[in-house]
Amino acid sequence: MSIPEMIKVESSNVAEIGYNEDEQNVYVRFLNGSLYVYKGVPIHEFEALKNAPSIGSYLHRNFKNVYPYERIE
Repeated sequence: MSIPEMIKVESSNVAEIGYNEDEQNVYVRFLNGSLYVYKGVPIHEFEALKNAPSIGSYLHRNFKNVYPYERIE
């Protein structure tokens, strides 16, 4: 599992996000330092997350109970 280049985002909960297109994994680093990977996420869903007015809300609504995820850091 290779962590892609991360993009800093403006969010009250999320510090940065990244996407590995080969593995279709979305990486989310929270402000508390924890890093999660969401698996099997299509690119359009990552783009929507990146452009959402509220990244935390979008993540909660569209990722949490949809894609398998695990904490890796």
